[in-house]
Amino acid sequence: MNTPSADLAASDRGLPNPAKMEKAMVKLMYKPVSALVGVLGGIIAGVIFKKAWKVIGHGDDAPRPTDRRRGWHEILLAAALQGAIFAVVKAAIDRSAAEGTRKITGVWPGEHGED
Repeated sequence: MNTPSADLAASDRGLPNPAKMEKAMVKLMYKPVSALVGVLGGIIAGVIFKKAWKVIGHGDDAPRPTDRRRGWHEILLAAALQGAIFAVVKAAIDRSAAEGTRKITGVWPGEHGED
């Protein structure tokens, strides 16, 4: 015989919704993975930038803003190129990690993860 309390949903009894808990756990586990992937992305972006800087013919090392021998044009060009490369690599890696998480777990780890 079912008692009235046995018919209540888990949320009605004050228990957390298992589906919501699963999504929360995936998102929580995604954070350290995302950080690790971000570090890897930074390394990849650095390598790409160094190669790109060589290709455009400005030498092996990009100028530092405090390098007295380099002009404004070269310093700002290096900063813009480096920023663009880092932004594109970060976006590509972050998106790939989110899509991979979605494929593996069925849960979108980012904002607005509702299906």
